[in-house]
Amino acid sequence: MKFIRNNPKLKPRRRELRRNQTDTEKILWERLRNKRFYGIKFYRQYSMGMYIIDFYCPTMKLAIELDGGQHADDENREYDEERSDYLRANGIEVIRFWNNEVLQNIDGVLIKIAGKITPPIP
Repeated sequence: MKFIRNNPKLKPRRRELRRNQTDTEKILWERLRNKRFYGIKFYRQYSMGMYIIDFYCPTMKLAIELDGGQHADDENREYDEERSDYLRANGIEVIRFWNNEVLQNIDGVLIKIAGKITPPIP
């Protein structure tokens, strides 16, 4: 499949996901939005090819995915691996966090994200 950023066919779904974001997405988005995180621009519900990424930073080519318990079952895990492989094949690094990590340790999550920024932020 051709690599398309923000495929117009996925726009209604991206919009729906933004309107109905999870509590975990709200918490992380509050820290990332409007260049609040080290002045770096992030987008939420950004599509690459046929996949929609929770958060994406084009400058760093970094995708951030938040996973709830449903991602632990085999079918969803396979889909997630497929998506991550696709993104990596197109030069995008993927970092994943469980929802409980964001809820219980947002500062630790932000430290891990900062470690993926080039050059690393202290």
